[in-house]
Amino acid sequence: MTRRLLLGCGAVGNTLAERTREERGELMAITDDDGWVSTLRDRNVAAVAADPTEPSAYPDAAAVVLVASDDPGRNAAAARAARDRFPDALVVAHLGTAPTAEQEAAIRRAADRVVDPVGAVADRVLDAVGLDPVDAGTGDRGTDEPARPTDGRDAVDFADPTAAEPGTEERPARLVTTLRALSGPLLVVAHDNPDPDAIASAIGLARIAESVGVAADACHGGDIAHQENRAMVNVLDIRLRTFADVDLDDYDGVAVVDHSRAGVNNGLPAEYPVDVVIDHHPPRGPVAGSFVDVRPTVGATSTLIAEYLSRLGIAPDRALATALSYGIRTDTKGFTRSTATDDFEAAAALLADADESVLERVESPSVSPETLRVLAAAIEHRDVRGAALATCVGEVSDRDALAQAADRLLGLDGVAVSFVYGYADGVIYGSARARGTDLDAGELLRDALDAVGSAGGHASMAGAQVPLGILAAVPESASLSDVVETFVAERFFEAFDAAAPRSEFPTG
Repeated sequence: MTRRLLLGCGAVGNTLAERTREERGELMAITDDDGWVSTLRDRNVAAVAADPTEPSAYPDAAAVVLVASDDPGRNAAAARAARDRFPDALVVAHLGTAPTAEQEAAIRRAADRVVDPVGAVADRVLDAVGLDPVDAGTGDRGTDEPARPTDGRDAVDFADPTAAEPGTEERPARLVTTLRALSGPLLVVAHDNPDPDAIASAIGLARIAESVGVAADACHGGDIAHQENRAMVNVLDIRLRTFADVDLDDYDGVAVVDHSRAGVNNGLPAEYPVDVVIDHHPPRGPVAGSFVDVRPTVGATSTLIAEYLSRLGIAPDRALATALSYGIRTDTKGFTRSTATDDFEAAAALLADADESVLERVESPSVSPETLRVLAAAIEHRDVRGAALATCVGEVSDRDALAQAADRLLGLDGVAVSFVYGYADGVIYGSARARGTDLDAGELLRDALDAVGSAGGHASMAGAQVPLGILAAVPESASLSDVVETFVAERFFEAFDAAAPRSEFPTG
């Protein structure tokens, strides 16, 4: 398959062809300019002398199409032909020399990204002399975000010719194709009681959808209860819809982020058709969707969203960049847990646009009384057997407090695995943390509780939900907390003993 196809050639096309040939792999060019055909062939580029607007001259397939003659009318025709011939390809088009408003609009309708070297050079000149483009009449956009086409598509800064090549282009191209196939709005669903990674990923995917002309709403079920999560949403003024206020019939497509299945930890009906899945958690079974990107080797879903923004040339505003940065930090626990090179690279790329002062405010919020109560109960009722710790904190009103307590108790001397659990609204909720062992916390909870509920996660962090069922019907003389502790703790410790002998773990 021809991975990259160049339609038409001029100064811009020549530069793209040269950089693509040297750095990006296979390239085929189609132009009816004999001079450029000869030049390209001298550079060992497969060049075909033919009309670049005629699909019959095109190869059978292409992943990326670069439309790059100097004639805006022909570029518009070539972009339309390429879009029709290769609906799944990423189409990048040069505006050409002095396009009319109609020609520019036609190019922007057909292309995923638009090369505007004149606008890019003008912005750089204005910046060099200390003038903001707003002052020069380029539009009211402020100092933090570059000018964007009015039709919702994103301009490419041609000062970096490789920006037109997104690297591993198959995923961005397929995501864009999936989004553009929708006939109506997209609903982006974060998991219930979302953490910063889920929140940032949801608003990030909504931004990507809007950049290709698809309206999108980000939503969640449950509550945003953790004080740091609330601080993030409030300080950054993030607007999320709650699932209770959403009518699925209003949307033509559904995406799930930071989890992967409809009906599991979200308000969607089980088996509800999902169009887009983007997640970093190991799946517990087959994941269905028109577009699926599940990468357990990456530390945060925010990393994947940041990668897509970068490869599609979409500059995040300050709030989104800050949210994604915080999502990566929290899910990797400050880059100390389940961290991949991709996480470092994404965080570094976001740094220029993120607001560090906001991150400091979000990371140092006030602690709620419920969090302190749960932590105190977890310490008081802890049951330590070898390197494993489990503790029942009774009824909880803030489920996020369980995860905070599990994090804190993992710091106890000799503890390699901590598990904190409680109950609310007829369900037992638990959060586990592990470190410094070959034990997988997700597998441990699955072995312990999957048969009576649902459980899973990563090697270092995991969660579980178990319906109370008949346990709730305790006699007056008994304590529900004691019944829950007996039911859960024995299963947890049995699974721990089966996973690895305690002698393998430090005890002091």
